[in-house]
Amino acid sequence: MSHTEDSPTSCPISSEPDLSNLTVVELEPDERVADYRTAMRIANVEAEKLIGQPMLLSWYDRDRDFESPQHASECHQGSAVPGYVDYGIHHGATLKVDIEHGRFVFFYLFVDFS
Repeated sequence: MSHTEDSPTSCPISSEPDLSNLTVVELEPDERVADYRTAMRIANVEAEKLIGQPMLLSWYDRDRDFESPQHASECHQGSAVPGYVDYGIHHGATLKVDIEHGRFVFFYLFVDFS
């Protein structure tokens, strides 16, 4: 009997979140982004161009290993999907702005303020 026949049937866990309902924008500015505040300004401008009236739902700053909502990943220890990603997706995000390959990541929702 082979090893695979001895192993119980398993369902693979997806290692990537489902971003199929989001517009994903990946930005790589010519100059390295100085800090989170600069990255947020860049992301906000991009979000306003693409969806008009954005509301920032969640974000991640890899330099400081800090996310919002704060502690969102605590419930995702060992999970393939970080908490800030899960929060953004499940709270209606329509746009993900990724700056410098995940260094800064922002999830936005369109909000009609009229």
